[in-house]
Amino acid sequence: MKTHVIVLSAHNIALGLVRSLGRAGIPAIVVSYEKSDMAHVSRYVKQAVPAPHPEQSEPQFLDAVMNVAKRYPGSIIMPADDATLVAASRNKQELERFGAVACPAWGVVERLIDKKYTYELAHAIGVPAPKTLVPGTLRQVRDYASDADYPCLVKPCQSHRYYERFRKKLVKVHNADQLAAAYIEAADAGMAVMLQEFIPGDDTSGVNYNSYFRDGRPLAEFTAEKVRISPPESGVPAVVVSKHLPQIIPSGRRMLEALQFSGYSCMEFKKDARDGVYKLMEVNPRHNRSLLLAVACGVNFPVIEYEHRLYGTIPSPQPFREGYYWIDGFRDMAAVARYRRLGKFSPMQYVRPYLMPHISATFSITDPLPFLKRCADMARMARRAASKPRVVRRPESRREPPVPATLRPEDDSQSHTLAEPVLAGRDRS
Repeated sequence: MKTHVIVLSAHNIALGLVRSLGRAGIPAIVVSYEKSDMAHVSRYVKQAVPAPHPEQSEPQFLDAVMNVAKRYPGSIIMPADDATLVAASRNKQELERFGAVACPAWGVVERLIDKKYTYELAHAIGVPAPKTLVPGTLRQVRDYASDADYPCLVKPCQSHRYYERFRKKLVKVHNADQLAAAYIEAADAGMAVMLQEFIPGDDTSGVNYNSYFRDGRPLAEFTAEKVRISPPESGVPAVVVSKHLPQIIPSGRRMLEALQFSGYSCMEFKKDARDGVYKLMEVNPRHNRSLLLAVACGVNFPVIEYEHRLYGTIPSPQPFREGYYWIDGFRDMAAVARYRRLGKFSPMQYVRPYLMPHISATFSITDPLPFLKRCADMARMARRAASKPRVVRRPESRREPPVPATLRPEDDSQSHTLAEPVLAGRDRS
């Protein structure tokens, strides 16, 4: 019997993990904390264990994980989203009493989960990245807004918490009023944000550098290009295609070498339409949504990690297949109407990935239950949304948004100090 993998969470990433491992004969236990998850019903899952939310009830979540790990001693514990990554990394030493934990220590993860540290490091070692300011007060926001190049972005320092709260990854703002409003919205929720240069380029400008490293050295690498994201311009990948992108590999290696990184990571870059340079957008120290693409192209990162952590096996470098697509059909359907309004894709361009060799994020003829559950969950959410009373929004006022008393710029001592001001790549003189 092979050693088990305990997968933490049960959505897209987890489903990719259990399928990649299961098809190699490696059994998986899934610890799930969301009713809308689907990986736990996969045929490759030996046991599904419900648990509390890792951010809302971290001690109880860890208890559930450790109880499972006690039943399967020597297992590999593998986080499959940011919330479980934070919990596992922060408590890695305690979890390692029961088995290997497939994530870096908290000192590394914190520098990547909190994006302000990521950009600081990138600028320090010469990796191209957007100009970024982390404000501590509304006064600093207004100073930035007075001479900002619009549009610009208001991005969370911890994107997974922000997305869970607001159901969006960032805010693209076009004037000072919108910038202040986005900052205030986040500050009122107790979340630090970054004010960041907007990198021009369409959604196909985004690319991924996926790798498995040991002590800052690559053991396996894979690159891919985004075709569509959902929602357009600011969402998560919906369609991705494998593609050799040697331009981004040096920057990716430099970041991970500087961190002395060990394990799997997915690094995202965007090609700047102004100068053609790929700029770093983020580093995710965990498996990513489209991990099944690399597997389909010949680089099975979950199995590589499993065999390296258990047996010290070093994979042989090998070329991967180009021109293969990964498709999240649910996300892609949600984005198609907006893409059509933007005039981005003709009908043939839209369907092309479906006609080419591809792998689905959820559908599998040999493992149908996760897809069927996802369909049922989506239908239930659609019915719930349709039953809600329609809210008629008034036209947005051109006046400046109201400022809570605790955020008034006249007295910084009364402002929220959510983060120390950090200036990365921008001359404020």
